[in-house]
Amino acid sequence: MELKKYLEAGKIVSVFGIKGEIKVQPWCDSPDFLCGFDTLYYKSGTPVEIERARVAKNIVVMKVKGVDTVEEAQKLRNRVLYIDRNDVELEEGCYFVQDLIGLRVEDADSGEVYGEIADVTETGANDVYHIKNEKGEVRLIPAIPDVVAETDIENGVMKITPLEGLFE
Repeated sequence: MELKKYLEAGKIVSVFGIKGEIKVQPWCDSPDFLCGFDTLYYKSGTPVEIERARVAKNIVVMKVKGVDTVEEAQKLRNRVLYIDRNDVELEEGCYFVQDLIGLRVEDADSGEVYGEIADVTETGANDVYHIKNEKGEVRLIPAIPDVVAETDIENGVMKITPLEGLFE
């Protein structure tokens, strides 16, 4: 499974002030995470140099190098910003949601295939994986060590041990 080099991180939603700053709606765990990058990217892979970034409510206000007027900032509206996966060090056992979507989910013991991960929901306590089977039915499993036995992004498979009664 080919891992994407660039991962969606947020979308430019509007202009902030008169000096060319932009408001970015973050699509990552926290707005603060997005503020940690000096360089973001457009879908084409074109680098976007960030002069400064701060969190205002749940939006990130950024100053892009070379964008100094409201008019220039307006042209960036609705563009999606990406991070380079190589700029991020994930802790052991942490994954990018975009890498989990589409993983085949199978029973760690029997090898029975339950479906594939269609979505991930953050609940605060733990993430919840949405497993969609070939009939289109969705089952939810908690992303906890008791359930998730193995996550193998490279081979596109997650092995789980369902808690008793989880799939009834």
